[in-house]
Amino acid sequence: MKHTFTLVLLFVLAAWNSLQAAAQTAPDSAVVPADSAWKKSFTSTLNFQQGLLSSNWRGGGVSSLGLNASINAKADYQQGIHSWDNQADLLYAFVSNKGQGYRKSLDRIYLDTKYGRAMSPNWDMFVSLNLLTQFAPGYKYSDDANGRQRAQLVSSTFAPAFLTAAYGFEYHPTSYFKLRLSPFAPRLTVVSRPERFVAALGETPYGVKPGHSTRFEVLAAQVLAEFDKDIATNVNLKARYLLFANYGSDFALRRIDHRLDASLTAKVNRYVNVALTGILLYDYDQDTAIQYSQGLTLGLIYSVQNFQDKK
Repeated sequence: MKHTFTLVLLFVLAAWNSLQAAAQTAPDSAVVPADSAWKKSFTSTLNFQQGLLSSNWRGGGVSSLGLNASINAKADYQQGIHSWDNQADLLYAFVSNKGQGYRKSLDRIYLDTKYGRAMSPNWDMFVSLNLLTQFAPGYKYSDDANGRQRAQLVSSTFAPAFLTAAYGFEYHPTSYFKLRLSPFAPRLTVVSRPERFVAALGETPYGVKPGHSTRFEVLAAQVLAEFDKDIATNVNLKARYLLFANYGSDFALRRIDHRLDASLTAKVNRYVNVALTGILLYDYDQDTAIQYSQGLTLGLIYSVQNFQDKK
């Protein structure tokens, strides 16, 4: 618990420091005229939720406090037929219910870097490297035989961590949509001390066998699609779909991984926003059913970029 709150605090402080630096760069406007081949953008949000009930509240329920913090930073370079795109997408949220204590609700670290070489106005050849993992431990909550709630560890800091190198072609017909097709995308899954998760997840947590800390899938393919557009005045829809298929000896359609991260953000004004976020996940090595998470928050937003969005 102590280490988790330390991570959250560092995360919020990083967001605040970045916000301050961005504010100094663009004190009067969220858009700065571009003066180089680099396009840079930064968005941070800090959302709170609270429910407070008196001890004699007859309607039922418990008091609660929640926090949702996110950072999305991009730095894209374009010079002639060469491009280099970089992205950091960080998200952390928790809720604390009276009598139940702190519980994590959302947790994501996504880092991506890609070099592209143009083949035509809409197509590039590319090579990329991305990391998908999390900040803090996660638990599965259930009742034991005596009806008492127990917490089983199902994940931890950088466990699992998925590191994928992809090679292929990217289709980008507009500034707000990109599609990467990677017929060769080897992935390394890292799970430190997987025996910690056996009780809750089975003998091979995230596909990693106890006694090992990694799983390497060489013959694999990846599809990555990204959409980021203002669909109405002050309303932004952002989505990222990721498909990963290991077509080695254990290939089967049910073993293809699918993940969809989406957010719908409406700005009340420049600094206040309402956000609906959601994640859909199917990973056969984790669970044979679809996993999902969803959140609705009201809070603070700050964004700055050095270019003007195309209409």
